[in-house]
Amino acid sequence: MSDTTSVSVSTPTPDSATLLNRELSLLKFNERVLGMAVNQANPLLERLRYLCIVSSNLDEFFEIRISSLKEQERQFPNVPGDDGLTPSAAFELVQQRVHELVDRQYALLNKDIFPALRKRGVSVLAPREYTEAVSEWARDVFLTEVLPLLTPIGLDPAHPFPRVYNKSLNFIVSLSGEDAFGRRASIAIVQAPRALPRLLEIPESVCGQRHTYTLLSSLMQQFSGDLFPGMEVKGLYQWRVTRNSDLFVDEDEVTNLRQALQGELSQRNFGAAVRLEISENTPVELEQFLQREFALGPKDTYRTHGSVNLTRLMPLCDIDADPQLVFPSYRARLPAPFDTMNDNPAEMFDAIAREDLLLHHPYQSFKPVIDFLTSAALDPQVVAIKQTIYRTGEDSELMGLLLAAAKAGKEVTVVVELMARFDEQTNINWAAKLEEVGAHVVYGVVGHKTHAKMLLVLRREGKKIVRYGHLGTGNYHPRTARLYTDFGLLTANPDLTNDMDRVFSLLTGLGARRPLKLLLQSPFTLHDRVVKLIQAETEQAQAGKKAVIMAKMNSLLEVDVINALYKASQAGVRIELIIRGVCALRSGVPGLSENIRVRSIVGRFLEHSRVFYFHAGGQEQVYLSSADWMDRNFFRRVEVAFPILNPVLKKRVINESFIFPLKDNVLAWEQKPSSEYERVKNRREPFNIHHYLMDLLGKAG
Repeated sequence: MSDTTSVSVSTPTPDSATLLNRELSLLKFNERVLGMAVNQANPLLERLRYLCIVSSNLDEFFEIRISSLKEQERQFPNVPGDDGLTPSAAFELVQQRVHELVDRQYALLNKDIFPALRKRGVSVLAPREYTEAVSEWARDVFLTEVLPLLTPIGLDPAHPFPRVYNKSLNFIVSLSGEDAFGRRASIAIVQAPRALPRLLEIPESVCGQRHTYTLLSSLMQQFSGDLFPGMEVKGLYQWRVTRNSDLFVDEDEVTNLRQALQGELSQRNFGAAVRLEISENTPVELEQFLQREFALGPKDTYRTHGSVNLTRLMPLCDIDADPQLVFPSYRARLPAPFDTMNDNPAEMFDAIAREDLLLHHPYQSFKPVIDFLTSAALDPQVVAIKQTIYRTGEDSELMGLLLAAAKAGKEVTVVVELMARFDEQTNINWAAKLEEVGAHVVYGVVGHKTHAKMLLVLRREGKKIVRYGHLGTGNYHPRTARLYTDFGLLTANPDLTNDMDRVFSLLTGLGARRPLKLLLQSPFTLHDRVVKLIQAETEQAQAGKKAVIMAKMNSLLEVDVINALYKASQAGVRIELIIRGVCALRSGVPGLSENIRVRSIVGRFLEHSRVFYFHAGGQEQVYLSSADWMDRNFFRRVEVAFPILNPVLKKRVINESFIFPLKDNVLAWEQKPSSEYERVKNRREPFNIHHYLMDLLGKAG
């Protein structure tokens, strides 16, 4: 049987290529998210939330992925990739798919969700629906709260096109007539200040019912004549432009990464334009005018049948309306032994010393992680705390505890990742605050983002220092811990915690890499070990023995791992992959991957944990990790994967990551050999993995 490490040919076609296009795969994920908005079994406001999430995802898709694709198209327009597509061909397919997705979004909103919400007492009024009382209220709001903040700019030689902020709400106005100076400008631009809310609630005393809203753009449309007194406003049309938001910092040249990054952040919102969104009734001549201004073409332009930014509707999802319009409330359980602990920090360390403790968020509370750090900050026997921070939020209790520990005189070392996309400024702010109180703040290794999730506590016990650690698959971010599925392990295993200390030493200091006993680390050992574990299963299958690989992650893109999986499939290894988002592997292709099944689960929570299982001749090796199987995670980031050694916890991870999710026939989608995804057919009693784990590990509020 041929070695599939050489499966790719020099000029593959899309049908014969062994790898799928990254951007198209990401769009298919967003189509699955949109499927949650389509599903009428979901509560109405939750359906609206998924619709908004798709819009938010598409914003980032254009800011990062389309920007990258445009650059590839500029440099290598006719060079096919492993997916069989040239950048030009890929860009064509991607734009076509995005247009279809956006059209589906607005049709779903206008023909289904908005009418259904109106029947349930939640309305967003257009100007044509204003009663006399609403119109009077709207005019008063416009004149007193909106108009004073607006700066209309009539375009002429003295007033060039204004600098437009990324994703900002703008209006282009068609005019006729003369102004006070005799000027005859025919086009004006009005930028909506960011201080103005995009969604306004109409008082019940005005409209006679609660939960009635209107958009800022509707007020602009209705009262545009007040912007240009004495002139005729022929039309006012909303638009926005999306820009390249990827940052470029030459890490080989900079001497102060934080300072260089702050300089780059100030320019992020004025990068090259990659998408133009305009309202559906915008005249062609104004559309072409904007396209020329931003060097964009018709395929880059999206006519929207409603607000140009559906994400602005997200506040509607959290209104205090009928409880049946949202998912039932959920309160995560505080599991044993944490549920019986008092405020004595020693209790926490005693419990961890007795045995490893596993947490599965959001089904189980994130509070034990906060309590662990609280205990470390308060316990006089704790002498040092070391933690990695990738994303944590602007108002973080965890960061407050680190600040308190440093103020109390403990040795606090924090590895802050400044290049965490879209969280750069938040992390810069936290780094400055930590430095002010005497914490040691480092930014990891130049050229390698620190994405590992580690918290290490050093505690003096008698005459020795004992290490306690937390390792996770998700960020130290209490808010996302209520929305993302992630595992965390609290451990005093000396081999694991000593490995953690060695990783921290590599991040904060200089020196040769020292071997690790249990942790797998990128960019050194994780990739090689994963490939070898796959190859070991392949050899087991070739020897006629049971061989199974199961893996759960956000994205699967790395070519060597994919080819190793293809070879394993051809040898007869059963491979179950649960990939939430991007997957470049083709499953179920005869002769290539017929023993591989790829599933994606999209539901109430965001599937975020990374779990790797290898049968290993019955030894069942299980790793939790911060890393997806992507080039960047293996080679350009600092990541860790850690084994689950306790047999009881190992069984839990296998069940909760694979055995139970593979039964799901409500939230699961399955990838077909064509690369399209289909919902898993409901051939038996409905099984929703999120509901099942909520019942198993948590309790309803």
